[in-house]
Amino acid sequence: MENIKLGLVDDHNLFREGVKLLLHRIPGIELVLEAVSGKDLLTQLQYTTPDVLLLDLEMEEMNGVDVTINIQELYPEIKIIILTMHKEQRMISYLMEIGANGYLLKDTNKEELEKAIRSVYEKGFYFNSFVSEALLKSLKNKVNNKPPKIGKEYHLTSRETEVLELIAREYTTSEIADHLFLSIRTVEGHRKNLISKLGVKNTAGLIMKAIKEKIISV
Repeated sequence: MENIKLGLVDDHNLFREGVKLLLHRIPGIELVLEAVSGKDLLTQLQYTTPDVLLLDLEMEEMNGVDVTINIQELYPEIKIIILTMHKEQRMISYLMEIGANGYLLKDTNKEELEKAIRSVYEKGFYFNSFVSEALLKSLKNKVNNKPPKIGKEYHLTSRETEVLELIAREYTTSEIADHLFLSIRTVEGHRKNLISKLGVKNTAGLIMKAIKEKIISV
């Protein structure tokens, strides 16, 4: 099995060194890129492309929000985990909507860091209890007094709806394939169609939109 290629972007040297020490203790994860700013990252991405990116929010020259937007446009295959001290729920919701795949606070432990990296790599998203609460509150505010919609309004097939429900239940692509007796390529095709039909950027956004529009229930 190939290692998960990881990038780390933070302008505090001491914090980066601490994260690197944690990463050295996690098998199957290889740090291939280390950047001190958003601009530094975009330069390095011309030569090295990680699978998953740990990204700070507050940086000089280009902050984490701007970096997330740029990554979505230039390197949409890269999964982004925001790693920050910011706990504001509106910020969490906004970042997930513009393309982040996960959100961790900087006081997280090694076990959760590993879990988040592997989940984002394998499933396309990671929602811990803190993030889930923030997203659900945000979605609740947006859907209040809004009539429920059903999958037919987005022209979802019954099979796409099945795949969507399993994605929301945190099944991996291979697990969905086994559960529905499909090939992995077919499942990936359904996932791409769902992202296109619901007009979102990634799997994390797909789940948020599906809950918001009441296509699936929480």
